[in-house]
Amino acid sequence: MKLRNVTLEMSPKPFRVMREDVIRDVCRDIFRQWSNLTRKADQISVMLWTADGSEILDYRGRAEDEIEWARYIGLPNAKLDPVKGMPAEKNLHSQAVYYMDDPPKLTYGGLANIVRLLKEVGREVSGKPIRVGATFDPGGEFAKSSFKYKRHNEICMASTMGKATFVCCYATLNADNEHYAGFPSGIPQDTPLGTFFGRQCQHFLKDLGFDYIWFSNGFGFGLETWKTTGPMFDGKVFSPEHAGEIREKILNFWRCFRKECPAFPIETRGTNLVTGSDLASNATPLKDIYGGGFNMTPPPNSPWAALNGDFGLEMVGYMSRIAELPPGKGFPFRFYTHDPWWLNSPWLDRYNREPQDIYLPLAIGRINAEGRVENPDSIALLTIDDSYGRTPDQVPNEVIPHLQEAMRHAPDQPGPLVWVYPFDEYHAMTFAKPARLEEPFFGDWLMRAAVNNGLPLNTVVSTKNFLSSLKREPKLYSESILITPVPDSGSMLSEELIHFANAGGRVLLYGPLAHAGGDLLATLNLNRTEPFAGELDLVSLRPIDELSEQLYPMRLNHRPAMCAGGIEAVLANPDDERTHTIGRAVYRNDERHVMAVWRPVPDWHGGIIAWVRGTNSNSFVGGHLLTPDDPAKWFPGDLLLRYILGAFNWRIAFDKRRPDQRNPILAVARHNNGFFFSGCTPNTNVQMRLRLPQGAPIFTGCETELRDGAACYRMPRAWHRECRVFITQESGEVFCAEQHSGEIGITRRLKLTGLKDAVVRFYPERGTREKVRMVPNAASPFVPSGLIKPQPFDDARGHFLQMAQINGSVLISW
Repeated sequence: MKLRNVTLEMSPKPFRVMREDVIRDVCRDIFRQWSNLTRKADQISVMLWTADGSEILDYRGRAEDEIEWARYIGLPNAKLDPVKGMPAEKNLHSQAVYYMDDPPKLTYGGLANIVRLLKEVGREVSGKPIRVGATFDPGGEFAKSSFKYKRHNEICMASTMGKATFVCCYATLNADNEHYAGFPSGIPQDTPLGTFFGRQCQHFLKDLGFDYIWFSNGFGFGLETWKTTGPMFDGKVFSPEHAGEIREKILNFWRCFRKECPAFPIETRGTNLVTGSDLASNATPLKDIYGGGFNMTPPPNSPWAALNGDFGLEMVGYMSRIAELPPGKGFPFRFYTHDPWWLNSPWLDRYNREPQDIYLPLAIGRINAEGRVENPDSIALLTIDDSYGRTPDQVPNEVIPHLQEAMRHAPDQPGPLVWVYPFDEYHAMTFAKPARLEEPFFGDWLMRAAVNNGLPLNTVVSTKNFLSSLKREPKLYSESILITPVPDSGSMLSEELIHFANAGGRVLLYGPLAHAGGDLLATLNLNRTEPFAGELDLVSLRPIDELSEQLYPMRLNHRPAMCAGGIEAVLANPDDERTHTIGRAVYRNDERHVMAVWRPVPDWHGGIIAWVRGTNSNSFVGGHLLTPDDPAKWFPGDLLLRYILGAFNWRIAFDKRRPDQRNPILAVARHNNGFFFSGCTPNTNVQMRLRLPQGAPIFTGCETELRDGAACYRMPRAWHRECRVFITQESGEVFCAEQHSGEIGITRRLKLTGLKDAVVRFYPERGTREKVRMVPNAASPFVPSGLIKPQPFDDARGHFLQMAQINGSVLISW
């Protein structure tokens, strides 16, 4: 994984004394701290969280003017004024405190000096080009803002943190007579915010020596960028009639900004959500923004998993935004190390020094139009200083090795599950007449829940790139299961997926069938009936998870607004022996309606096509996100996506006591012909049982107990393991241990023990297959005698070497 850029994000708090020699010392120290990471990058960026962006809005072009900067811990725009020492209100949202008793004064000239010294010292220490970026945040979390909350509160159209608290990009300004750098005579009435902000940015960035601007916390992407709801969705009803108008307002912001600030690159944080939800609630035209020639970088992964543990939302949101990219742009990864505002340092406290939010998102790969897997080309650290302006060595010393390990194992081929994401189609559904807002909303929220419940989804390709990459490389996806919403009748995707399954491929569809073609319905052996919804009983469903105290309830709450309609599928031919169902919904004593179906057909050359209706088992009851149904009362509808993997000879099952115990989150990346499993175990009492078509995965360095052919693991909170050995064996305890070389010409050895009449499949590193020795029951010094030559295979299970009927141990050397 090649790094184009590393961004060190920081506030001015470490600069406690505004003398040049002291500033140089601070700069020297921060570049030294992160040098083991930055030396691998082409360039280094420093993103300065000077304030909340009001320093740009208020800029008058005078170096001597003082900046209201981010010298606080807590919410500085609360009703109570910030204080020194102990606040009257212990809640930092009610009253902020100064991070030190007498914070230094910061002027625009002083800020320009910091920017200059960061570039000079950074170049001296690293020998690399240094960029410095400015930031704009739509909210009031970081510094006091008279512009946003007193003089021009009309631009705060969003209620993200209470009424009129977040700036909306398509707001217009009321007139004033203040002097600004870009508007010396004041702001004319109804000036678009994009025009005012763009012109102010042009002056501010140029005058102070900044190189780019960062749009924070969803700015530029709509009205309510932290919320599930918005101008087109109130939590219950979708209202698409203003979608085109809102799209135009958002795009007009970008056009106005670029007219005034044409050249400075824009980097973005994006929303907290997923593309489908942003489209359905806020008409966020991500496709148009990407394709608008705005010289912008796509958003990174959201840092909110550190706060609420919602890795499904983080990963699905990340993949939905990188399925397509602005022309010529890569995509960034961001990790939450410290927080300079809210008295927490996520690496040390929220993550408990566990690297789950490194290995999981860095297991994600996107596939481009040529069929190449792309990884992030930039890494950002939010932030390198804590709320007191401290920069402890402990954090880079502990974080960097995990980042380096994840980069070494970055995916270089499609993963076992590939999400064919309808990026263009979801935009078309949003802005068409009639619109179909429910489908992008439902689809992305369903996948978020499925990932949170253990679906190992970490490769994404847009439908457009899928079609072009498959044409260029027909075998690109031969080892993968393609997972995608039901395509529309007559679409190229629908035709290609049927052909893919007919040729031996594996396809898993999800979602409503209302727009499916007759050929696809015939392939699935399904017919549509009048849809129904509500509180339903489930029958003919055998959960693969084992719960010892309370079973999953067989009741499902299928809400039409949350689920893009009702349940409508029945078998066209109930007597077809090749059609298998998983779960049926009971409606007025009618048990015909199927929730999931799969069909292998002999003349499909091993191909399988499956479908899951899917239920978004959530509702909106207030707050920013949807609220999941209580799993002790309602069956989580997304579980069927993981359960139906059994049709493809997978088993991912969890053993726990109760439904409310959270399931592990998994990712399986392919690198150098190996399998790299990463995970987060929110409840370490939950055990996993794993079996793939390749066999039971035997993680390097781990013991496992085999049960019914599956490997049982009870993993720590965060984990990342290489797997090159899979076995077929019903029971027993098996161990895969790294061994020392001890022989010239041998790079690595693995020893596998506990085998009982086992089939062993080994996935060698590329270019080493001819060198591999697999010696049963080898004794030290491992002199190669009595070799049994393994049999090579290249099929839908991948490229591997196999030995059968093995007892005892096998030493694998290469």
